[in-house]
Amino acid sequence: MAFRDFDSPDVSRRSLLRLTGYGAAAAALSGLPFGRVLTAHDVSESWPNVAALAERYVSKGKLANMLLTFGWRKDEHAHLVARGTLTAGGTAQADEDSLYRIYSMTKPITGMAAMTLVDEGKLGLDQPLHDILPVFRDMQVLLDPEGPLDRVEPAIRPITIRQLMTHTSGLGYDIVSKGPLQQAYRDAGVVSGQVSKMPIPGFPDVTPAPGLEAFADRLAEIPLMYQPATKWSYSFGLDVLGRVIEVVSGQSYDAFLQERFFGPLGMTSTFFRVPQSEVSRLTTNYGILNGTPLPLDLASNSIFAEQPPILWGGSGLVSTPRDYDRFLNMVLNHGMFEGKRVMGELAVRVGTSDLIPATVDKTGSWSENEGHGAGGRVRGRTWGWGGAAGTIAAVDYGLGLRTTLFTQYMPSEAYPVREEFLAALEADLEGINGKKAA
Repeated sequence: MAFRDFDSPDVSRRSLLRLTGYGAAAAALSGLPFGRVLTAHDVSESWPNVAALAERYVSKGKLANMLLTFGWRKDEHAHLVARGTLTAGGTAQADEDSLYRIYSMTKPITGMAAMTLVDEGKLGLDQPLHDILPVFRDMQVLLDPEGPLDRVEPAIRPITIRQLMTHTSGLGYDIVSKGPLQQAYRDAGVVSGQVSKMPIPGFPDVTPAPGLEAFADRLAEIPLMYQPATKWSYSFGLDVLGRVIEVVSGQSYDAFLQERFFGPLGMTSTFFRVPQSEVSRLTTNYGILNGTPLPLDLASNSIFAEQPPILWGGSGLVSTPRDYDRFLNMVLNHGMFEGKRVMGELAVRVGTSDLIPATVDKTGSWSENEGHGAGGRVRGRTWGWGGAAGTIAAVDYGLGLRTTLFTQYMPSEAYPVREEFLAALEADLEGINGKKAA
């Protein structure tokens, strides 16, 4: 079953972490006993509002599990608030090594992967895409993004790497495009991911393109939704960027990630395909119908245990809270991880800054009041992104904090989990700040 993202505006138009005013709280928390220990453990007492949020959703049967992680800049391991089981009614507890479908939380990884090549001089931020993928030369642009495919005009400028990273290339997305453009994507097998082996009412049964190269080639034959560098619109940009990385590096995209990130960071449980030996750690993904969770992708028969047709750079990965925290740890420390350099400092600083071209009109978009870096939104000193099945991850350079939320349900707007998480996080930080002041 093809993927139909419910990524919505992730945390609406609010910041991922609107927390830069709580520096004193950060200092207080980082000085507590759990702030520097070598192994992760439950910190519910230190984050009571966050813990109550997780307890409420799980105890009421709205979600099978919810796991949250918190790590300060110098913490080798994040610390946990964890509730629930891998599958509703099961006995195996969700923990930092449980496997979750992270969907669009793949995008920040892809964006930073591309930044490593920019840092090495093998790729330019403002390099035309057609230098690497010639099929994207001489693109046509729809006069009406929802109109007929034969009403087009030539692109006034080339697509660039920066535009792919920031959803400003003019490319559409099967999950946001409408009308003939959306149908053209489906007909070509240009889809944004996968959800389940089971047929889902209301979802078209689409056969994905056979591989990332075919995906990119077919996408290039379809008109753009907007002129490049004129509009912010959620897009296939990070998927195309995965193909760019393959061509520039001479490696398959999964091999590149393994060599540059997963190996050096010890991300041993991040996969495009979950090995059969690890399926016992996989969570079940649920669809929420009238407030009731119904199995959408069973852990025991998951589509993610099969080889994906495409290595989607925008949505394809399964990971664990432990692994993703290692990635965030490296980003928060400007490319350093456990005393070793994984990325160049400048590459991280640029990748977590606002890279949206000045010519882009953000009016009415998810990014209207914020920026966008290498695969993640930017607001103030925060950078990160969320996933379609309820996950979210961010780093806050002002606080020196990295944090994630892991759960599994669709659509993500069925529950206000992300908004409630941000409110609970702020309340807990205010509480710590108040205690320190007293």
